[in-house]
Amino acid sequence: MCGIVGAISNQNIVPNLVQGLSRLEYRGYDSAGIAVLRNGIERIRSVGRVVEIDSMVKDQKLEGFLGIGHTRWATHGEVSEFNAHPHISEGEIAVVHNGIIENYEEKYEQLKKLGYQFVSQTDTEVIAHLIHYFVKEKKKSLLEAIQMLSHDLRGAFAIAVISLKNPDEMICARLGCPLLIGIGEKENFIASDVSALLAMTKKVIYLEDGDVAQIKKDAIEIFDKNKKSIIRKIHISQVTLSSMELGPFEHFMQKEIHEQPRALTDTIEAIIDEGHFNPRLFGDEAQEVFSQIDSILILAAGTSYFAGVIAKYWLESIAKIPTSVEISSEYRYRESVANPKQLILTISQSGETLDTMEALKQAKFLGHTLTLAICNVQESAIARASKLVLYTRAGIEIGVASTKAFTTQLVSLFSLAVTLAGVKKLINKQEEKKYLENLRQLPGSVQQALNLEPQIKEWAKLFADKHHALFLGRGVHYPIAMEGALKLKEVSYIHAEAYPAGELKHGPLALVDNDMPVVVIAPNDNLLEKVKSNMQEVKARNGELFVFADADSHFTESSGVHVIRTPRHSGVLSPIIHSIPVQLLAYHVSLIKGTDVDKPRNLAKSVTVE
Repeated sequence: MCGIVGAISNQNIVPNLVQGLSRLEYRGYDSAGIAVLRNGIERIRSVGRVVEIDSMVKDQKLEGFLGIGHTRWATHGEVSEFNAHPHISEGEIAVVHNGIIENYEEKYEQLKKLGYQFVSQTDTEVIAHLIHYFVKEKKKSLLEAIQMLSHDLRGAFAIAVISLKNPDEMICARLGCPLLIGIGEKENFIASDVSALLAMTKKVIYLEDGDVAQIKKDAIEIFDKNKKSIIRKIHISQVTLSSMELGPFEHFMQKEIHEQPRALTDTIEAIIDEGHFNPRLFGDEAQEVFSQIDSILILAAGTSYFAGVIAKYWLESIAKIPTSVEISSEYRYRESVANPKQLILTISQSGETLDTMEALKQAKFLGHTLTLAICNVQESAIARASKLVLYTRAGIEIGVASTKAFTTQLVSLFSLAVTLAGVKKLINKQEEKKYLENLRQLPGSVQQALNLEPQIKEWAKLFADKHHALFLGRGVHYPIAMEGALKLKEVSYIHAEAYPAGELKHGPLALVDNDMPVVVIAPNDNLLEKVKSNMQEVKARNGELFVFADADSHFTESSGVHVIRTPRHSGVLSPIIHSIPVQLLAYHVSLIKGTDVDKPRNLAKSVTVE
């Protein structure tokens, strides 16, 4: 959940480091820092945003040909300058680190007994001192010292290291956290995210777990977990700089909400390009895999988990396949019964979500070989670890609160359900054609939902002074209520909970009063009359209702009942339409409250720690 950047060149690399950090700030923004080799190791650190580092660099006229930088999301230790990265050992070794070292307390005690002084509360300082110890006392080269780390440390890390005694190289390593190398002309770079390198190069190498890389100005050598030199594939990134600019929008969350018609169109075009749902879309072995499976287990976290819950409805109703959904971090720590005919389906925007990656590893350890990943980032770790993969085409998503990644995941999951139904011969050509038409109409319906923004802005004024909110939905729309509650919590800091509307009388109704806004997802489906009954329970307790209904629903506004009508009921894809207004509501409430929409407190975009 932090960001790493590094560079080695014949020219001053400090502007590259600062620019790279600014691109990575969405991954962590508690503090930031850079270290370069010049007259010794020179370091600048600051609490707050990268703009502070930029100002300090200019004031101090910092320059260097070799350096590393970091944006921090605090795990071990408070947000402070002395906890900010890079961390330095004995004035000779500088380290930046993403991840968590689980046995750092044990190593801390060992290193203290060896005479090392600790000046921070972080687990990262253990890494710096341990490398110094290996080099000085064990007489190892910098490369060998870093190769030894995986034997001494437990946990996950991506690190970049520079040494006063090694002015012509930078060493980096990956174990559980993403890290890549950018290839330039007589200069090379490293970063935790390709976005940091786009201004310098589009040629990148994605490191595998256990890799250690020795990076010089004109050479790169990668060693695998067995310390054998290995060649990794060079990729040309398709991400553009323009996709990372705000353009006419005030915030990335706003931009990404409004990019959904385009993102959905791009995703849908890839799916229906051949005029039918082709298993090959998921990989060359998909037909064979899909014909074997008898059930599905979905593993995901956060918003992706809610996408999985919606997918359960589709997979069971359309493809008739028993489906369960688990939070990744829970699955990996419980005893479960493996089923070799079960498809393990992982969902992750980044493809690097640590909990989901580790859950996938656990499933494979238990003997599951039928695996499918749905993610948004090419060549990400979860995709590489899966037999089958479908990439959504949301484009880069920077706002911490996921929006377009969520809706494109839903399109992909719906397409999986229909594809499986076709493989199992549960639908005919006419039914498949109907589902294709549903997808074709979806971007237009989403745009109509976006056109509701002026009305939702007015609602937001009624939420801004509230401390709690309740979201209700039924059936396949209950997960949209969960997603709406999560979005409101994430960006406005209003406590919000979601419940199936039928559960209201089993406890949550005790919370309802005239100071508790109740948001209801009420599409014109077979559960509408049940939802209306639940709304009456709220109204009878003086609760204030905010109802997202369809254009063809028969709702009338009254005192304490506010209604906004989305496009006419969109059938099986209705959850995607109803996700738009709850995104907009959270965004506009956040604007009124003055919170940091794109960088909400205590959160970061890519969750690469437990």
